[in-house]
Amino acid sequence: MKIEKVKKNAAGDITDVMINGNIYSVDEAIMLARDKKIEGVNVAKARSGREYLRSNPDGNEANNLDNLPTF
Repeated sequence: MKIEKVKKNAAGDITDVMINGNIYSVDEAIMLARDKKIEGVNVAKARSGREYLRSNPDGNEANNLDNLPTF
């Protein structure tokens, strides 16, 4: 499974992701990523303790989550 598109709120934070045409909340996607079911991402933790999705570094900025098409 791979994230194809993202949905952002007014502040620019990703709130949902689209995988194979299905929409998942960020929390659901974090659980899938923890279980290694989404390729190309990992779960990181902010200083606040909040978990978030992060693209695996590969030198290609075009596939970073913030640069994916929105829906």
